[in-house]
Amino acid sequence: MHLKTRFTFMAVALTLVSGVASAGVLARDPYLQKVGPDTALVAFRLASSCSPEVRYGTGAVSEVARSETTGRNHAVVLTGLKPGTEYTYEVSACGTTTPPKRFTTAPEPGTRSVHFAAMGDFGTGGSDQRKVVSRMLTNKPELFVALGDNAYPDGTEADFENNLFTPMAALLAEVPMFATPGNHEYVTNQGEPYLNNLFMPTNNPAGSERYFSFDWGHVHFVSIDSNCALGLAAPNRCTLEAQKAWLETDLATTKQPWKVVFFHHPAWSSGEHGSQLTMRRQFAPLFEKYGVDLVLTGHDHNYERSKNMKGDGIASSGGIPYLVVGGGGATLRAFSGGQPDWSAFRDNKAYGYLDVEVVEGVLNAKLVTIDNKVLDSLTLRKDLPPVEQPPPADALNINVEGERGVAPHSALFRATTSSPDVPVRWDFGDGGSAEGHTAKHVYTKAGQFTVTATATFGALTRTATAVVSVSETPGGTPDAGTPPGTDGGTPTTPPGTDGGTGNPTPPPNIADKDGGSGGGGCSSTTATLLPAGGLLLSRLLRRRSRRPS
Repeated sequence: MHLKTRFTFMAVALTLVSGVASAGVLARDPYLQKVGPDTALVAFRLASSCSPEVRYGTGAVSEVARSETTGRNHAVVLTGLKPGTEYTYEVSACGTTTPPKRFTTAPEPGTRSVHFAAMGDFGTGGSDQRKVVSRMLTNKPELFVALGDNAYPDGTEADFENNLFTPMAALLAEVPMFATPGNHEYVTNQGEPYLNNLFMPTNNPAGSERYFSFDWGHVHFVSIDSNCALGLAAPNRCTLEAQKAWLETDLATTKQPWKVVFFHHPAWSSGEHGSQLTMRRQFAPLFEKYGVDLVLTGHDHNYERSKNMKGDGIASSGGIPYLVVGGGGATLRAFSGGQPDWSAFRDNKAYGYLDVEVVEGVLNAKLVTIDNKVLDSLTLRKDLPPVEQPPPADALNINVEGERGVAPHSALFRATTSSPDVPVRWDFGDGGSAEGHTAKHVYTKAGQFTVTATATFGALTRTATAVVSVSETPGGTPDAGTPPGTDGGTPTTPPGTDGGTGNPTPPPNIADKDGGSGGGGCSSTTATLLPAGGLLLSRLLRRRSRRPS
């Protein structure tokens, strides 16, 4: 939404709401929009014109974001937030500060735990709507998906103020809302007040907020404008063809394993309005092609869950469940006839909302009533690949180039930490040391040296070790630490052995029985394996064997 060009307010609307919120400072309490892992938008309306700011932080409100516009209507963007983190915020305007509110940013993309709520047909401003909202806030989801008919009866500026923002102020101040337009929003100028008051993502080629998608954890959400699909929007605002083309690209490219689509007019319903065949025939093939898991709608003022559907019938395998969640506050209505065979469960007696938790490969959805009873539940399962765990915040790894060598030996050491500004200290094991993520060291003597890297993560320290083996230079002076009789790695020649081979040296003038010397033929191999005593015994036996018989 573009505040500078879109907002036009009637004096009567301002009179109706002036002084209602936050002790007269705000004409409309803060409401959360476009919350992501590192950003959030806080929108509000002042009772009088001044330059407001939003103060926020994790606990204490130590950061400040100032509005970039003047006047009464403001949307302040908070940036640099941490994923999955609770923030406290307050609005300071015209010399007064509002009471603090809290919200939680979206988790890191791919995080395998999501809790959201959904309902439609609620924007009446009546007591049933307030009871449902109160129950939802008690169970406090991470985000709220609004399924259309958010501001009865005509989606005007006053309808939004009186039937959405006022009765739902407490919820919208702490739980971000992602909406889709209903047919009642389209009554006034094809949904212009809806677009003027809400701030939705703009990730389609037209830059429109009428349809969009976003990720929350490992769930990909898609909002479709079913009014546009049914031809209720002017071609210069939205078309079925453009929306379908965008949807196919969007579903084909998402990397999240769970896909939830929501819009207003139901593809499957046995309620008063019945099934909207255009939505089924135009979009269900794309849902099936790209593995949509759940479709949420409103329009009929009841709750109904289909069996797993494919095409125009019940799926023999796979398939998609379609839910109508239209009991958010508007008067409940009778079903048009008996329960069809494709309908798994339906109810038109209780007001409530859909509470959904998606953890790893399991989706659990339940219809929660205003008295916290569960009327219906649904469980979906799928196999997910293992999560690649990121290194811990205090991870330390080291790499050594030159683990072995001959003195003097040079080795290069590299440390990898989870943060580049973590200090690293090296102990090279020979009395030498250095600091930094990269260090080079020369070992001048032979030996085995244990190298230790120590990284300091605030009050914590982590260590990692490696071993460098250095041998003495051939012909060099033995190291002081080398045991007697060694040259730092090469064994010395024991007495009575050949200095080149280490073989025993035969006594002089001893010949084998063939008259050859001990250095030739096969007999030399045998001789090298015999100890000195064995050689003497062998000699006596040979002499004896040569005596005449």
